[in-house]
Amino acid sequence: MIVDVVMPKMGESITEGTILEWRKEPGDIVALDEILLEIGTDKVDSEIPSPTAGTVVELLAKPNDVLEVGAIIARIETDADAAIPVEPAEKESAPDPEPIRKPELPKPTAIESPPPPASAEKKFYTPVVKKIAKENSISDAKLSGITGSGKNGRITKKDILAYLSGRGAVPDIASAPAPLIGGEIEEMDHMRKLIADHMRHSLDTAAHVYVMTEVDMTSIVDFTESEGNAFFAREGFKLTYTPFIALAVTRALQMIPDMNSSLDGTSIVRNKNINIGLAVAVDQGLLVPVIQRSEELNFLGLCRKVRDLAVRTRDKQISPDELQGSTFTITNFGVFNVTMGTPIINQPNVGIMGIGTVRKRPVVLESESGDSIGIRSIMMLSLGFDHRLIDGAGGARFIEAVQSNIENMELDKLF
Repeated sequence: MIVDVVMPKMGESITEGTILEWRKEPGDIVALDEILLEIGTDKVDSEIPSPTAGTVVELLAKPNDVLEVGAIIARIETDADAAIPVEPAEKESAPDPEPIRKPELPKPTAIESPPPPASAEKKFYTPVVKKIAKENSISDAKLSGITGSGKNGRITKKDILAYLSGRGAVPDIASAPAPLIGGEIEEMDHMRKLIADHMRHSLDTAAHVYVMTEVDMTSIVDFTESEGNAFFAREGFKLTYTPFIALAVTRALQMIPDMNSSLDGTSIVRNKNINIGLAVAVDQGLLVPVIQRSEELNFLGLCRKVRDLAVRTRDKQISPDELQGSTFTITNFGVFNVTMGTPIINQPNVGIMGIGTVRKRPVVLESESGDSIGIRSIMMLSLGFDHRLIDGAGGARFIEAVQSNIENMELDKLF
């Protein structure tokens, strides 16, 4: 029986997907739930398992094709006896010793000749490779014969330039600037393109302004050290600084709701709930899963949610629906030992909080008995906000509120 494989629905608001890579080719055997292909959406790249076991009969879409949810993208034959590989039929006819079969010997030659153009059709070429091929009059047949050094044997720009060099052709300077200075050009992957477009859109849309301040994290650092072992024994994961910051930010957003708003043209959209986006670094780039309704979570709930989202995001188990709907974003570049940064606002938010690393520093301590110098754990906060809605005074009030919430948190009442 032939089973149609359709473009899956990756989320409530996702209506289409991009074919990034097929893991199987026609004639390949695929098991139930074995990865069949990789699909990209405007939120996340996902590995798609096969809905059935059998033999891949036909692939109806090529890499980079964009198809609507529900569109048929492949067909799988589930009947093992009806599997399509041609080899079994040839093996059955080969043992026949009768002389009458000898006149049919030319038949294998006819079968062997079509594969080159067929395999060429299945090959994926990046736009830069196709451009160089066109400018240097390289036919599809010759292009398919070039050995590719890229992923899954794909032909890179370096490969086609090496081919041209070998045959004595000189590529156009405009199409090959990097090799002339000792470098090379590589096409962006799907996620990198999405991040690039999103960041460029944000810079073109929002009027970015930044304010920074230092925060004394000493009490929180001491708390995590004293309670860390008991917390790990109870919850099974480490107690980190992120939930403390998420709690402080949530409370500040309740105090200053404009920072939890967004802009739709000249209209201000005041969001009912506080949905905190957490920037998570992954191998391919950056994803921002969302803590929905963070104002409804207590501290322990925030700890569990932060941990859950971070782990599933890095393990590629996050769904597209969990990557949208943020009303404010936190990015913690301090985990990479960075002191301070100016992050780009995650649209359609009007604010983003950057978290620097915590360092021990000598600090002047003021008291009624006089000033002294002490060793404190200091962290730098940076706030990026959209000046179209938030003025400097509003941004300053918000970052001051976050600072106060962190430094004056009643730690003995968190659990």
